[in-house]
Order: sequence, then structure tokens, then C-alpha cells
Amino acid sequence: MNSIYDFIVKDIDGKDAKLEIYKNKVLMIVNVASKCGHTPQYEGLQKLYMDYKDRGFFILGFPANNFLGQEPGTNEEIKNFCSLSYNVTFPMFSKISVRGKDIAPLYKYLIGKDENPNFYGAIKWNFTKFLIDRNGNIVDRFEPKDKPDMEKVIKRIEELLA
Repeated sequence: MNSIYDFIVKDIDGKDAKLEIYKNKVLMIVNVASKCGHTPQYEGLQKLYMDYKDRGFFILGFPANNFLGQEPGTNEEIKNFCSLSYNVTFPMFSKISVRGKDIAPLYKYLIGKDENPNFYGAIKWNFTKFLIDRNGNIVDRFEPKDKPDMEKVIKRIEELLA
């Protein structure tokens, strides 16, 4: 895989989703969980999406159960939780693994030493965010403690959308 656009993932309903449909868009890829101390970040992520989606910004949420079993639900349960609890309307995908032997190919690419040496390194926790420019390049990585409404996050998104 040479680009983020080469990946085909499953959406939250289990259907194939080609990431190439996001060409020329600015993306934030984030591993999410419903029972984490950072779960309230869904609110900030949704606000970011609403504020910038008309300018070509998308958040892609990937539920993962890699950290203390904080995403135990099925895809249907996750979808309902996100909708009912946080009114999430940004694209959500099927539950994946973001680390370990069963790491999803997309995440293997995102954190790969050869593919993305500037952003290489294991996912430490839920709500790690990767910012992707309009050409499909990873241009920033924000750790879980970096909330979606932080000035450095918003500033970077606005630079990429300019």
C-alpha cells in the first residue's frame, strides 16, 4: 500500500468502504472507544466535523477494543451509542485492532516505520488522531490527551483547509 487511498475498510454496517472516496479531502483518523475516559471527545469530534465538513473535512472513527476492553460492544451497539449519546454523524467504521499481532492494515500503515517514519510508533491509547492532507499524506499525529477543540488541533486543520 502506497497511500491511504489504497485501503478498503468496512463501515460500521459491515459494507466495504474505499478510502479513495476521500481523495482531495482533509481527514482525521481516530481510534475511538465507548467506555474510555476520553469518550467525551466524541462531542468535540462531532463539533469539528460540523464546523468544517462543508470545507472538505472528514473525521473517520475506528472503534477499537485494544485498551482495557473499553470498546466491548458490537458494531450495532457502537453505532447506537454514538448516535444516541453524542449525535455522531461523521463516518464510523467496523471495530478493528489498532495494535498487536492482529493490527488492521490501515493502522499498520499509519504507524509504520517505513511508510510514515515521522509518525511511527505504537498507538498508546484510545482517541489517537492522525491528520491527513488533501494528497493523502499524514501530516500530524495528536495523542489522546490532545482534545479536538485544542487550539493546535484547530489551527492545523484550518491550515490544511486553506
